[in-house]
Amino acid sequence: MNMWNGFKCEEFEFEGKKAVVVFPDDSVKTGKWMFKTEYFGAFPELEIELLKKGFHLAFVANTNRWGLREDLERKARFADYITEKYGLEEKCVPIGMSCGGLFAIKFASLYPQKVTLLYLDAPVVNLLSCPARLGIKYEQQIAPEEMYKALGLNASTLLSYRDHPLDHLPNLIKNRIPAVLVYGDSDRTVYFGENAALVEQAYEGTGIPFKSIIKHGGDHHPHGLEDNTVVVDYILKNAYL
Repeated sequence: MNMWNGFKCEEFEFEGKKAVVVFPDDSVKTGKWMFKTEYFGAFPELEIELLKKGFHLAFVANTNRWGLREDLERKARFADYITEKYGLEEKCVPIGMSCGGLFAIKFASLYPQKVTLLYLDAPVVNLLSCPARLGIKYEQQIAPEEMYKALGLNASTLLSYRDHPLDHLPNLIKNRIPAVLVYGDSDRTVYFGENAALVEQAYEGTGIPFKSIIKHGGDHHPHGLEDNTVVVDYILKNAYL
């Protein structure tokens, strides 16, 4: 048994990919769990706070960060595996930061029966915007060539691509999946007006539990809030109902 930020964890391989499960203290342990969809270990403050509330934390590595269907299918099998092995709830709270938000939205859309609530933090929602930079002109920080190679696309075929996270937003609404969204309104990497704002627009007027938290003047990093209490409280109130 290893340790992660003061919590016991197990590290293993699942279908050839690195996998991790982090355990809360026995005194507060529940069957609730978070699914970090990308960038395990990055900006972990929210995860640590939820571990303290009895949540487990799980992760399985992706082939790349651009939402391949094979990675999403593996995540579904991994979710089934750990719920059975560790006696966890069938539904989880995906924790999606940046490209992790891309994965979280797609996972919730394809497997709504496995998701109780989404946490999205500066999510990549529109590949035409990030990383392709076909929207407004602003600072180039991610080379689109990585995404084109990963998805087998180019600048022309991306225009007719219909597997952006934004294409999955209607299914989140159809399945009434609650969400909490955090983003900086001065994000120079994943411009909020072409990404996070699309999530806000999708949920507007639906009556689905949804909270949007704007970090005024905030850039892409750091993810999360200086004090995550409002997010933790919202998740505890609206997940696993």
